[in-house]
Amino acid sequence: MRPFLTALLISSFVIPHSSLAVEDGFTPLFNGKDLTGWDGDPKLWKVENGIVIGTNPAPEAMANNSFLIWRGGKVKDFELRATVRVIGDNNSGIQYRSRELPEVAPWVITGYQCDIHPAIEHTGMTYEEKGRGIFGLNGKNVLLDPDGALWQLSEHAPVKADVSQWNEYIIIAKGNRLTHQINGQPTSELIDHDEKKRALEGRLAIQLHRGNPNRVEIKDLRLKVLPESPLVPFDAAKLSTATKIEKPRTSSPQGTGPVKK
Repeated sequence: MRPFLTALLISSFVIPHSSLAVEDGFTPLFNGKDLTGWDGDPKLWKVENGIVIGTNPAPEAMANNSFLIWRGGKVKDFELRATVRVIGDNNSGIQYRSRELPEVAPWVITGYQCDIHPAIEHTGMTYEEKGRGIFGLNGKNVLLDPDGALWQLSEHAPVKADVSQWNEYIIIAKGNRLTHQINGQPTSELIDHDEKKRALEGRLAIQLHRGNPNRVEIKDLRLKVLPESPLVPFDAAKLSTATKIEKPRTSSPQGTGPVKK
């Protein structure tokens, strides 16, 4: 799969600064001109001045969160880097190892997400859209055991980021270990031992959130395909130093202010 996917990435897109892409192992996923290779609601997504823009103009404009879906293949083990900002009191996110839900609506996705949220505890967290919900908030490293129970392994100071400004979001997926970073600083890590519900490969997409009017802008989105990593084996003995916790909930489902109906 990997040689084929790498070849597909290189052959399917016009790659600016290709010498850099080859040098560091990353392949740009946007060609800087249009949405070739991507699929989303044309009323919501466009490219201007080399930047991908998704716009939700009003609370009634979208019935569901809508996604711009990459059609260049599925992602498995990888490192992804994207420079993103969100204008308006709402949030966005980068979906990965996800699957589509055509029975709900076109361009609707479920799966892992790196959240891009104005509330500090949520930005960079590990989350599952239309699934198991929040795993680890910004500053928390967590583990899901084989029964789906959540354990906190460690914590650190949350990474501060103003999501209305350009920030680089990094996702590193290796087997069942998923790591998120903002501007090179780790925000949250998940080790997923829930074999029945976890995903080891799937779609890549960008979220445009319904509700409060907002605009998400993306540039410099690059993907490096990594060699397949072995799964982290579950070791119940290691939970002796962990804390079993309830799955976090949110008081900020869109932005930081009141939700507009």
